[in-house]
Formats: sequence, structure tokens, C-alpha cells
Amino acid sequence: MNKTYTVNQLARLAGISVRTLHHYDEIGLLKPAFVGENRYRYYGEEELLRLQQILIHRELDMPLSEIGAILDAPGFDRLATLQRQRERLEEQAKRYAGMVRTIDRTIARLKGERTMTDADLYSGIVSLEKQAEYEAWLIERYGAGLKSEIDNSRKAMAELSEAEQAAMMEELRLVEDGLAEGLRRGLPPQATALDPLIERHRAWVASAWARDCPLDAYVGLAEVYEHPDFRKRYEAIEPGFADYLVTAMRAWARRQA
Repeated sequence: MNKTYTVNQLARLAGISVRTLHHYDEIGLLKPAFVGENRYRYYGEEELLRLQQILIHRELDMPLSEIGAILDAPGFDRLATLQRQRERLEEQAKRYAGMVRTIDRTIARLKGERTMTDADLYSGIVSLEKQAEYEAWLIERYGAGLKSEIDNSRKAMAELSEAEQAAMMEELRLVEDGLAEGLRRGLPPQATALDPLIERHRAWVASAWARDCPLDAYVGLAEVYEHPDFRKRYEAIEPGFADYLVTAMRAWARRQA
């Protein structure tokens, strides 16, 4: 018989928790090869390969429900899937390598060891394709009139000095951290105690847009924050923060109406 692993052994081998393996079993995503007379779960080569696919897909930000559908689809080809995943990861590796180079150049610039144009600060960090995709999503959802707003906002940010841009981003960080702290403390997103931070957030938005941010526009922005890219960013600040922020924004706007 091929080598088999218990739950504890497989968890250590894969670098995940026993609880995770139990969860995968409960939802039918990864069943053991068999359960022994001692009631221990045992996993063989097929389960190890399936777990590898699960973990790779998770690293690629795919929900568990979608992973199960892919792995259980008729005609699933593990080798072809691995080849596609390798291509995708290789593309990401190239992008990350570009980001590392940009960070290294910025460190050298701050140390006074080399010169660097302001545009180079963002080289490799946001791909042109991703920027275009996001702007197209906004325009499709909110109308062609939004294009001029995007162009004006980009122009306004470009006209700020390096120190002004840094100050703006620091203010955003402080506001978002303050709101995330409300979530950590168990403060409801509808709480009026959050009003000063929400008002600072709205003021920051107006500054970034280089125009006023009326209530209806601010409510519309909360809808924009439902975009997967924004949700991913806010969830990185604090789990649950994506929903918390948009709920707080909408609650504040209702109180002003």
C-alpha cells in the first residue's frame, strides 16, 4: 500500500491546521482515502495531490465553493491545470520582481544614492491593464460621464507635490485605521461616534476628486467600494472591514439627509 498520512501528519506536511482539514472534510472538498478502525482519517497520494490543488487555488484567491466545482468537474485535467497555474504564477512573479525593483530604486532615492523620476515611483505596482480594467468597470456601471471625472482626479493628483501626495495618503491611512479600530472594539458601523472619522473620509475624497463630494456622490462611492479590488484592500486592513466601511458611510449619509 502507498504511504498514507493521518490528519496531524498531513497538516504538518502541508503547513495548515488540523481544523482546516476537518473543515474540508465536512464540506466535501477533501475526503480522506479511508477511516481506520481507530476512527482516524487517512490520506493517500490522490488526496495529497487534491490538497495541493486546493491550496494553490486558495492562494489565487478562489472561494472554496468554486474550487470544489473545478476539481469535481467531469474531465478535470490535473496536469493541464497545473500548467495553467504555473503560467499565471510566472506572470505574477515577473510583476512582483518589477515591484521589488521599484522599491529598491525608491530606497536608493530616499538615501540619496540615485535619482528617480516621480513616475518611476509607481512602475510595476499597478499594471496599465488593471488600471484600464478598473476604470472601464466604473464607466460601465456609472456612465460615460464618469470618464471626465476620472481624468480630472488623475490630473489633480499628478499636480500635487511629492510631499502633498504623501500627506494625503497618511491622512487616508489614519482615517481608515481609526474606522478599523471601531470594528475591532465592536462599535456598530451605524454608531454616531464614527461621524468625525467618516466626515474626515468624505473630506479626503473631495480632496482626491478636486471637487465637492455631495451626499449622493458619497453614497455612490460606497457602491464603488463593493468592487472586488476595494474589498480585497479593505479586508487586508482588518477582516470584515469592507462591509463595515460601506455600512458606516451609508449610515452617516442617511443621518445627514
